[in-house]
Amino acid sequence: MRTHLRRPRRAVLTAAVAITALVLATSCGSSKSSGGSGGSGGTTAPAGSADDGTTITMWTRAGTQSQTQALVDAYNASHKNQVKLTVYPNEQYPDKIATSAGAKALPDVFTSDVVFAPNYVSQGLWADISADFNALPFKDAVAPSHVKAGTADGKIYAVPHALDLSVMFYNKSLYSKAGLDPNKGPTTLPEFATQARAVAKLGGDTKGTYFGGNCGGCVEFTFWPSVWADGGAVMDDAGTKSSIDSSQVQAVFKVYHDLYADGTADQASKQENGTTWLGALETGKVGIAPGPSSWLSLIRAKGIDVGVAPIPGVNGGSSTFVGGDVAGIASTTSHAKQAWDFLSWTLGDKAQVDVVAKQGQIIARTDLANNQYAAADPAVLTINQVMAKGKTPYALNFNATYNDPQSPWTAALRGALFGDAASALATGQDAITKSLNQH
Repeated sequence: MRTHLRRPRRAVLTAAVAITALVLATSCGSSKSSGGSGGSGGTTAPAGSADDGTTITMWTRAGTQSQTQALVDAYNASHKNQVKLTVYPNEQYPDKIATSAGAKALPDVFTSDVVFAPNYVSQGLWADISADFNALPFKDAVAPSHVKAGTADGKIYAVPHALDLSVMFYNKSLYSKAGLDPNKGPTTLPEFATQARAVAKLGGDTKGTYFGGNCGGCVEFTFWPSVWADGGAVMDDAGTKSSIDSSQVQAVFKVYHDLYADGTADQASKQENGTTWLGALETGKVGIAPGPSSWLSLIRAKGIDVGVAPIPGVNGGSSTFVGGDVAGIASTTSHAKQAWDFLSWTLGDKAQVDVVAKQGQIIARTDLANNQYAAADPAVLTINQVMAKGKTPYALNFNATYNDPQSPWTAALRGALFGDAASALATGQDAITKSLNQH
């Protein structure tokens, strides 16, 4: 799951210090020609594009290396411009961006975990690409949640780069053994629980379900879609006020709480911090569990016949947490036109279908969901189609509030899953709201 890997809080704090230093330095010496870099954005990227043989520098994190490299290779093979890609380990990447921002040494293009995007936008690290983006004939079909994450004050600073959605995976072999339809996943969260319990009755080392009960990112990524499917919310649109003490959130947590309490869920779920989450499903001993769409090929590689279904709400409907990465043009670049030539190409039909979809990855265009590669794979088609119903939550202080192991969200979810849910969610709501407003 690209979006929700655990990150040291130290890295986030270091990033904030370095980025603040950059903003102060730039705002004191900026001119109209540079556009400045304070507030909600940096310099304005020139309109148009140029393929004139320029070398474009680009950074990304290891979690997106495969897809990024494929796009870079395809672009380089068909353009005069050449993109030079540098990949950094996931945990080192935020610090690398922070220190390089402070030294005004960012590359022409760099990607970011989508939940970090609002912070980077607010610090002016990316150029305003609104005019170029709005000129794209398919702009309305570009993953809306990722575009929103890279937007501030009506201006766009980043575009989707690599997507990862939350879905339900179910083991078709175990479903058949349990007397369930192997071609029909759940359409409500109670139905998910019923199917999980049916598989658990097979006994032995077979478990009905599994989840990351000690992982803030894992739970937000897989539980929040059920809340959204029921018309609920976990916080306001501004990312400043929590609403986890709601009837919708309580109902979702009750389903998982009861599955753990009655032994349907693998008891290892209580201590799962995300590091062995995928491994549990790769054993072939788990009936059904929510997880990142990027796991599909990995689970299949273990010889498991796996089905995919959208994550449903308690009362039906479906949604998904649209995670992954966005990419933007550094506000310090001197190659904005060439950088946009590359970024706009990555969103085009050829790149999205012949590179991204061909790899079995999730495309960033809703209008291309039924492409030739997805059409041949019902699981991929399901993932592509649910993207339009998904959300990417917005909050400037997202990591410290939700993903950090010491976050108030992690404390609240553990209390709700393994203790008194009502008390945990009520207390957690206040603590999360306080954290969201600490910038």
